[in-house]
Amino acid sequence: MARARSEERRAGILRATLEVIAERGYRGATLGAVAERAGLTQQGLLHYFPTKEALLLAVLEERDQWDTGGRSDGRRGWRLDLLGSLVEYNAMRPGIVQTFSALLGESVTESHPAREFFTRRYTQVRAEMTEVLRSEFGDRLPGGLTPEQTAPLLTAVLDGLQYQWLLDPESVDMPAAFRDFLTLLRTEEHGTEPPEGTGSPG
Repeated sequence: MARARSEERRAGILRATLEVIAERGYRGATLGAVAERAGLTQQGLLHYFPTKEALLLAVLEERDQWDTGGRSDGRRGWRLDLLGSLVEYNAMRPGIVQTFSALLGESVTESHPAREFFTRRYTQVRAEMTEVLRSEFGDRLPGGLTPEQTAPLLTAVLDGLQYQWLLDPESVDMPAAFRDFLTLLRTEEHGTEPPEGTGSPG
C-alpha cells in the first residue's frame, strides 16, 4: 500500500510538473509552483525529487516511455503505420506535447539541463527511424534515398508538425498531415536517380 501511494504521489508530481512547464517553460517553473500544483509542501516535493534537474529528467523520461509504449528498445520493430497512430495519440494530449515542445525549444541554449537529454534522444530516434524505414522499404525508399538519409527528415516532420499544430490547431491537422507525409515517402519517383554525392548523416 505504501509503495502504491508513493508511486501515485510521484505520478501526481510529474503531472503537475508537465502543467507548470507547459504554462511557464522550464526556467519559469519553480519547485514551489510545482509543489503547490501537486498539493505538497516544497520539502515534500524534495523527498521525491531532490533537485529541479532530477524532476526535469523524470518528466522527459516518462514522456518517452509513453511514446514507446514502455518498450525498453524504443521504437525498434515498429512500422510506419504505428507511428501514424502515435501522432493521433499525441493529438489527444496537447498539454504533454506543449511541455515537450517548450523544453525542446529551450534546450538548444548552451547551459540548459535538458540539452544532453535531447542530444542523446535524437541520436537514438534517428537510429530507430532508420530501422523503421528499412523494415518498410529495404535499403532504398521509392524516391531513391536510403533509410539513413530519410530518418532525420522523418524525425523532423514528427516534431515539427507538433509546433505547427500547437500554434494553429484549427489550420493544421497533425495526424492527416503525417499521413500525407507517409504517402509522399511511399510514392515512387519515376525516372529520377538519387543525387550523386549524397551521403548518410554524420
